Amino acid sequence: MQSLYSPCTLCPRNCGADRLGGRTGYCRETAALRIAAAAIHRGEEPPITGSGGSGTIFISGCNLGCSFCQNYQISHEGMGAALSLEAFARLCLVLQGEGAENINLVTGSHAVPALAAGITAARAQGLSIPVLWNSSAYELPESLSLMEAVLDLYLPDLKTLDPALGARFFHAPDYPYYAQKAILWMLEKRPLRFNEAGRLVSGVLIRHLVLPDYLESTRAVLQWFADKAQGRALLSLMMQYTPVPASPLGQGPSQSPGPGRLDRYVHTQEYEQVLGWLDTFAITEGFYQELLPDTGWLPDFSRFQPFSSDLSRSVWHWKEGYGSRADP
Repeated sequence: MQSLYSPCTLCPRNCGADRLGGRTGYCRETAALRIAAAAIHRGEEPPITGSGGSGTIFISGCNLGCSFCQNYQISHEGMGAALSLEAFARLCLVLQGEGAENINLVTGSHAVPALAAGITAARAQGLSIPVLWNSSAYELPESLSLMEAVLDLYLPDLKTLDPALGARFFHAPDYPYYAQKAILWMLEKRPLRFNEAGRLVSGVLIRHLVLPDYLESTRAVLQWFADKAQGRALLSLMMQYTPVPASPLGQGPSQSPGPGRLDRYVHTQEYEQVLGWLDTFAITEGFYQELLPDTGWLPDFSRFQPFSSDLSRSVWHWKEGYGSRADP
């Protein structure tokens, strides 16, 4: 499995980097597994968060690299520290011991071999809670199959079906093709299943972030969900788009103002239009966020507590480890 790192063929970029040899791929990462933070997160969808929170592990780097990424510090700026597989497995067990409802692997598409080995090791040492794959969906079924045995839930984004938008903001005009293919593969592998407490323990939850000025992209995604995934997956419609100061898109209207600039929040009329489409397409199974424009959605991974304390409780950080806690 490690051979997939050199030359790297793990994702649709097919960049061919010798990551085992220390070169970085398009994802900005070598074969080392680097983590930025781990937390008990309470900002996920209700059947994911539960009462204990989701045990989120934020993996450094990203093979898609959206120009408006809310985790810009770790996807573009390199924040994170390398963990051995033993340390990663221990981190999963610590999150379980802290009451996490699940292990939530965030943006790990470029690190499949290491994550598969790490979760396998954690399972052997007593990890018993579900494991989630939280990704952009810009990935290959062949790579996903390497994780299949250790995953219970898939939380893919379906960002757009518009190749032009994919080219502009992800440098990936082929994003719609690969994302659809990956999500359809996920739907075949994990049917929806809840436990007696209403927690989602198997299945697919498809996320879509509404972008200001790009409502037709959202409409196409909702039509796709109604046609391809209704009854087989849950939908999570996110209204939290926030301009990211570190990104060129978030540096204010003085920089190339105009439609499609992505330098503002979603407007109320856009929000109402999108909710109307849920009725148009008879989409009833899932969630949508209320419109609450607020920079509080943006984490700061330079701090031990990257998110607000209302959203999460930090357990491990790339600079401070377990902080004031005794390292397990």
